[in-house]
Amino acid sequence: MLFKKDLSLLVLILVVGTIVAIINPRFLSLINIANTANLIGLFGMFSIGMAFVIITGGIELSVGSMFALLGVIFIDLLVNHGMSWPLAMLLMILAGTALGWLHGYLVTDMRLQPFVVTLCGLLIYRGIARYYTNDGTAGFEFGMNFPALEWLTTGRAFGVVPHSFIVFILLAVIMGIVLHKSVFGRYLFAVGKNEEAARYSGIRTHRIIIAAYVISGALCGLSAIYLAMYTRSISPASHGSFYELYAIAAAVLGGCSLRGGEGSILGVVLGAILLQVLQNLVNLLGIPSSLNFAVIGGVILIGVLADQQIVRRREQLKLAKT
Repeated sequence: MLFKKDLSLLVLILVVGTIVAIINPRFLSLINIANTANLIGLFGMFSIGMAFVIITGGIELSVGSMFALLGVIFIDLLVNHGMSWPLAMLLMILAGTALGWLHGYLVTDMRLQPFVVTLCGLLIYRGIARYYTNDGTAGFEFGMNFPALEWLTTGRAFGVVPHSFIVFILLAVIMGIVLHKSVFGRYLFAVGKNEEAARYSGIRTHRIIIAAYVISGALCGLSAIYLAMYTRSISPASHGSFYELYAIAAAVLGGCSLRGGEGSILGVVLGAILLQVLQNLVNLLGIPSSLNFAVIGGVILIGVLADQQIVRRREQLKLAKT
């Protein structure tokens, strides 16, 4: 079933891409493809983490606020404290991991709803980020550069392929193996399908759920670094706003059911690609950028409706067999 979803999503990407290319040939220009690939990489990284959480039947709404908080701290460590960038990167990834663990702990041990926990995180982290900078903008001083860090985050292989896209693909391969070829992955799907049944079968469901949030948090920490280097400055009041919607949309389009228990990494990759192709369509066709969120909202709605239809179809087939 998931393979059919992935195949239909790939066909949709090709159809939309072909239509856009016919309307505006600039879509196929090398620079446009490279820029689109860069955005796919930037947004795809944390979308993979979102998929792990959604598969457990949870949700992660604090993604954008985590980018704001971790981003301003990362820039502050480099600019004002002279910390080496490898150490600063490691600290941000560990910080994201810690926040992910905290969310998982509150959801499992404290028995709070994922929506409530991450909604509170959305508000708290954004507020801390604004307080940290005194509601100012954090950025690099004129002439300040970090050649190795910039090569790693914003560089391009052969002058064309963005390193962010390469990192995204590597992460997708690794996380795909973890999700689809490991015992942890099987347990993750089992917990998402029926947590109580998984617990009675001997699976330590709390650990599995916490691990999903930890993975999401770690990938958010990594993404925060790439986004900070991409934008070069961060206004904590707006940086990363609604980015969680991109991640949710990519996951839902990729076959992740909001009820949990379903999803694939290949689907998330294709979902991230489709979203950026649609964003590119909006830009190339001269559609007002203010409609971006309308496009994302429409995509999420279509994805949820498609999921509902698939579930109903399955139920009808089961009834027909009986």
